[in-house]
Amino acid sequence: MPDTHSQTAQPTIQFSDVSLTLGGRKILEKLDLAIPQGQVTAIMGPSGAGKTTLLRLITGQLKPDTGRVLVNGTAVNELSPKALNSYRKQLGVLLQNGALFTDLTCFDNVALPLREHTNLPESLIKNIVLLKLHTVGLRGAAHLYPRELSGGMNRRVAMARAMAMDPQLMLYDEPFAGLDPISMGISLRLIRQVNEALGMTSIVVTHDVHEVRQLAHQACIIANGHVIAFAPPETLQEDPEPLVQQFMQGLPDGPVAFHYPGPSLEADFLDGDQH
Repeated sequence: MPDTHSQTAQPTIQFSDVSLTLGGRKILEKLDLAIPQGQVTAIMGPSGAGKTTLLRLITGQLKPDTGRVLVNGTAVNELSPKALNSYRKQLGVLLQNGALFTDLTCFDNVALPLREHTNLPESLIKNIVLLKLHTVGLRGAAHLYPRELSGGMNRRVAMARAMAMDPQLMLYDEPFAGLDPISMGISLRLIRQVNEALGMTSIVVTHDVHEVRQLAHQACIIANGHVIAFAPPETLQEDPEPLVQQFMQGLPDGPVAFHYPGPSLEADFLDGDQH
């Protein structure tokens, strides 16, 4: 299956012929991918396939060895440090652990990017923060500290903070990790509703195959440095690609082998002193 995937919607992000090696290991190899505008796109794949690496390329934390990373037509990997800093203000990023400041209240955590990057009066900042917290259902917890909330609630405060600057693009890195079913259901609904209400583009890195069906308009599976599938989640089950089938069905063995490559069992047992 080729790496190039055309979408009906205008692409917000384009990876064009992107290759990247980290620590001597080839992560991405001539990868082409177009992520459509105004939709939720899930990025899935085996561990170590490069899912989070794609996010780091979008934010400009990494630069590809070859190729270009375009966001709304701008080549992120070619930006100057000053232009990159300005570009990042257009992004909302939700990390797996939320990364809230524990010595700040929920209100002050959400207000932080507004205070750092704008000259808005405090009265307007207050209204924006309370509105963002209301969006995630936690306006009543504005005065509380992260330690006083559950993990799922902390994740929602972090989402409010990521939305504080009204970003054009939201990036979520494993947003469902460690959440109970209720918190996961809330997070699924919030990501989709916020995306539609604000007209933004969202990218969600996740391993949760079943949840992706409720969340994403499109799902991308990457493996071995390439895109091996890009389609609406409900159609991926029909994809004949063996690796797609192994991933979607959670099979322990297949193209991604259960056993790490090594000598035969007989060789190790019969010649056990030589490793």
